[in-house]
Amino acid sequence: MKPVIALVGRPNVGKSTLFNRLTKTRDAIVADFAGLTRDRHYGNGRQGKKEYIVVDTGGFEPDASSGIYREMAKQTQQAVAEADVVLFLVDARAGVSAQDHDIAKYLRRLGKPCLLVANKAEGMLEGLQLAEFYELGLGQVQGVSAAHGQGIRDLIDQAFELLNIPEAVEDELDATPSDVIKLAVAGRPNVGKSTLINTWLGEERLVAFDMPGTTRDAISVPFEKNGQKFELVDTAGLRRKGKVFEAIEKFSVVKTLQAIESANVVLLLLDATQGVTDQDAHIAGYILESGRAVVLAINKWDAVDDYERQMLERSIESRLSFLKFASLHFISAKKRQGLGPLWTSIAQAYKAANCKMPTPVLTRLLQEAVQFQSPQRSGMFRPKLRYAHQGGMNPPVIVIHGNSLEHVTAAYKRFLESRFRKEFGLVGTPLRIEMKTSHNPFKDETEG
Repeated sequence: MKPVIALVGRPNVGKSTLFNRLTKTRDAIVADFAGLTRDRHYGNGRQGKKEYIVVDTGGFEPDASSGIYREMAKQTQQAVAEADVVLFLVDARAGVSAQDHDIAKYLRRLGKPCLLVANKAEGMLEGLQLAEFYELGLGQVQGVSAAHGQGIRDLIDQAFELLNIPEAVEDELDATPSDVIKLAVAGRPNVGKSTLINTWLGEERLVAFDMPGTTRDAISVPFEKNGQKFELVDTAGLRRKGKVFEAIEKFSVVKTLQAIESANVVLLLLDATQGVTDQDAHIAGYILESGRAVVLAINKWDAVDDYERQMLERSIESRLSFLKFASLHFISAKKRQGLGPLWTSIAQAYKAANCKMPTPVLTRLLQEAVQFQSPQRSGMFRPKLRYAHQGGMNPPVIVIHGNSLEHVTAAYKRFLESRFRKEFGLVGTPLRIEMKTSHNPFKDETEG
């Protein structure tokens, strides 16, 4: 399971800038005034084989007694409680403040693994300008510049040293699939996730109540169907950020993301009575980004009429078009309708995600595809696709070697993907195609 790294500090020390640097996104809004981040942002970070979830928090005032600053403090305290390691950011140019001392005192009292990070330290000599931060009593000071990317690699290396994660755990996703299929049931609050699992189990194992947000953590339940062992994970609903108020509920988001990351297959549950919302699309996008196998199920199908069903099917085609590879089912968890075929699709998606594709077969398919339709010429060059091999499983990765492959268009990659999918029956899993251009050994000589 990916570790969680929380960024804390007083307002305007550069937490959101560091968040964007670690996640390689621009998801967190950045501006040169204090208190901009009031909510939390979460995203994926990666450095080599080290993957993690990073959380950006609002400016922290441990003793805030009222108003929005009190809510921000509650969220940050929950973030620290949920995190595996805390990065405490201070402003190297502004120096130590009374508020920094308050935060340091709070972190020392918790005893959570913590790194003191002096941001905006570009051009500074660590031994001189950063010496004053040692009075915070949190040990070594790591000087970085989030805006310029200086010191970030060393910072993440130090964070993982604090986590003390053995190499075997880091590589667990590359291991041979186990006999137990981890199935995460994900979706917005109140779409019927707990009701569906209770129906499968035949008992009231999970709390199912007609109020959004009843499940606040990812709950795991063992289950067996047709001789196949499953581990069912009922995740807390992912709400749209503006609809979430309670701090404890906010960090059920992290638990949901971790559950999706660690699952073999994700069952994405949608509500027929509410249609496909922006949040459904965001959850689907996160599942796709994580590379998990996925099955789509529309719950409460019995509660809508024919016209609403037609509109819903069109909405799925347009808003979830990037999940065309996934099986789609229309069910009613409460009335036990349409549940049987779900298991077939789940098993099919799991098998596809762990499919082994021999190199000779992949190369033959690649050559047949090129003969049928050559890649588009780019200027003087036409990409030459020579051979292919499998680069990974869960999700399947196909690596194609050749020359000038940087000019292969996205449309041609989709063409190749459709042929590979058809040959191997890859239903329910993302398929990633990587292009590797061969190195020209005479390039340096000709340039010289």
